[in-house]
Amino acid sequence: MSRWIEPFLEALQAERGAAENTLKGYHRDLMDFASQHDIQSASSEDIIRYLAGLEASGLAPATRARRLSSLKQLYLFAFQEGWRGDNPAARIQGPKKRKTLPKTMSEDEVTALLNAAAETGKTEPMRLRNTCLFQLLYATGLRVTELMSLPHEAVLGDPRMILVKGKGGVERMVPLSPPAKGALAKWLPIRAAALAEKHQTSRFLFPSRNPEKHLSRVQFFRLVERVAIRAKLDPRALSPHTLRHAFATHLLANGADLRAIQMLLGHADIATTEIYTHVLDERLKALVLEKHPLA
Repeated sequence: MSRWIEPFLEALQAERGAAENTLKGYHRDLMDFASQHDIQSASSEDIIRYLAGLEASGLAPATRARRLSSLKQLYLFAFQEGWRGDNPAARIQGPKKRKTLPKTMSEDEVTALLNAAAETGKTEPMRLRNTCLFQLLYATGLRVTELMSLPHEAVLGDPRMILVKGKGGVERMVPLSPPAKGALAKWLPIRAAALAEKHQTSRFLFPSRNPEKHLSRVQFFRLVERVAIRAKLDPRALSPHTLRHAFATHLLANGADLRAIQMLLGHADIATTEIYTHVLDERLKALVLEKHPLA
């Protein structure tokens, strides 16, 4: 298994600049197939039976489609490298993904969440850090990994904009709102003092207890859950990505250009950004149904 999977993942990282989380996802998908079939000799029928088994076990269409995509790319790589004379996954059609609108939040809900973040934490430094995390997330629409791994040097010198390295190593500039700048101004000296007290340094804006590492995605997801509960919002309906969706939806609702939002979010294809126009359509429909006197 490792003779094929590891070189494939190395090529993804080197040629496409695949992120660590992307590589982990490919690895999980391919290892699941390899636990049931010999990757090197698997046939098209083996892959079809595998997908049928996933469907029978109740896996969502999106998950099954992702597993098939991983296999297609692995076998294409194997064919190009000359490891196999065919690509057994090439002609297999995956399940159609159901288009679901991203979950978002109202401006009042975002305000409640930001206020709750400022009150969440056992100590003042923790509350200032949490305030900074949430203000930055809503002000910039960053992906979770982009925010967690944000380098300290990116925010030095009272910046109006920060440079972010996104998927595939693509860089983009995102502006900071006044509340986000204010939260940063309070967090930076606290961060510096905490590291100096322990005679440590860290290149990350939000270091973990080990200064060589940044705050993890899991830690932040748990923090979002605690803050949502404090804000009296349903934690099951919220995630860090919900604030990213709120950032885009609120910009669009207030007249921002779709192309500008695409650049701020770091979407390679504007078709991905266009989903937010559908979110607004649904909200307008709901508004009519709820408020129109003849509804």
